Amino acid sequence: MNPFARLPGPSMTRRLIFSITAMMALLWLLAVGLGLVVMEEEYAEMFDGTLQDTAERLVPLVVDDLEHRGMLGGPLGALGDNRPSAAPQQLQTGNSSGDREYLIYQVRDAAGRVLIRSHDAPEPAFETPLKPGFWKNATYQFYTATDDKAQVFIQVADAFENREEALREGAIALFLPLALLIPVSGMAIWLVVRRAVQPVGELRRQIETKDGGNMEPIDAAILPRELQPIATSVNLLMTRLRTALDAEREFTSNSAHELRTPIAGALAQTQMLISELKEPANRHRAGQIESSLSSLSHLAEKLLQLSRAEAGIGIAEKPVDLTLVLDMVLTDFRRGMNDPQRLILHRAKGAKLSGPFSEDAFAIVLRNLIENALVHGKPGTPVDVFLDDGGPVRIVNDAAVMTAAELAAIRKRFSRGKTEAAGSGLGLSIVERLLGQMGGKLILFSPASGRTGGFEARVELPGIKQT
Repeated sequence: MNPFARLPGPSMTRRLIFSITAMMALLWLLAVGLGLVVMEEEYAEMFDGTLQDTAERLVPLVVDDLEHRGMLGGPLGALGDNRPSAAPQQLQTGNSSGDREYLIYQVRDAAGRVLIRSHDAPEPAFETPLKPGFWKNATYQFYTATDDKAQVFIQVADAFENREEALREGAIALFLPLALLIPVSGMAIWLVVRRAVQPVGELRRQIETKDGGNMEPIDAAILPRELQPIATSVNLLMTRLRTALDAEREFTSNSAHELRTPIAGALAQTQMLISELKEPANRHRAGQIESSLSSLSHLAEKLLQLSRAEAGIGIAEKPVDLTLVLDMVLTDFRRGMNDPQRLILHRAKGAKLSGPFSEDAFAIVLRNLIENALVHGKPGTPVDVFLDDGGPVRIVNDAAVMTAAELAAIRKRFSRGKTEAAGSGLGLSIVERLLGQMGGKLILFSPASGRTGGFEARVELPGIKQT
């Protein structure tokens, strides 16, 4: 299992994408808000200018119309006695169909009476003073224009709701594209950031592959300039670690090799001594020496296997037939057993096992698992080795049921669990090390599958061809 996959913490890529998108959206919203403020001011200037221009253009037209209608008497500019005292004249325009007018106006005399009003203008006079210029209340913005000679005042009004409507429509026109642009920009930022941080992910994957079996240096030249110091530091660390591991492996391997010959010689001499001794006490002490030498020989063999496992011998370049390795290991065990029938192979018809794995590594895995099953199983009970068509290799023996904590403990080096049988506690550690190099895994069950008791060791290898 990849140890890096279990590390908690936020994603740097996700945080970067979210930060950039949020900052960009905030800046856009701020820009739109400032734009609306400027737009409001420009709209106010534009509406005020239109209001003033309309009022000033209406002055000569209204004066001319009043003269033509005879509503101005005496000399030009003085209201005659014939000015109306009834309701003001209401102009009938194209908007009389019921459509709302944006600008309304009233024509008033010097006394403040309304002479003419537009279609939507109220009959009562505006509360605006008869004084040229702008004036406003809570509802309207007014502009008053006058003709000094005729003493006529033209008061044009623009409702603030017209300006608010224009500003609201402008805001909608700005915000609607922004609502679509933000998610689209987020996707674009996601693509750009993922592409930009891709070298970081590649460097992470290369570092993840570095272990005792793969300590090749990382090619820093293909990485961006910002990541090259990290790759260089990792390479320096790998060099120091490789040197330390090589020294450890060499020491373990040399020690095991150097110990095998003198131990074998001492064991042979002890066995000869036992055959020559006649007194039971002496034979007993010599037997204890023989047992100790046998344990030491077994430990030396395990250390040698561990050294080879640490050297990374699990993978082969070409696929090999692992069923032949299984048959060879079983045959070798049976030759050294007092009861060969105790070791039973259950092989499905036509079942084969092949893959690009080291025959030597697979043999070490089988030897350790079968040896554990024979040593730690109940005496006289069979040890079953299963090779099913399309399934893993399973080694099952009769033993007391173990708890989950005990199953986890026996995987550790020099941990032997609750047993009185002799052993070094290295077997399962060696198996897991080799299977890790082969891309496989060791699964332990207690009780065994389909049984109420017993112990099962299951070996699963990837890409295995089983027919």
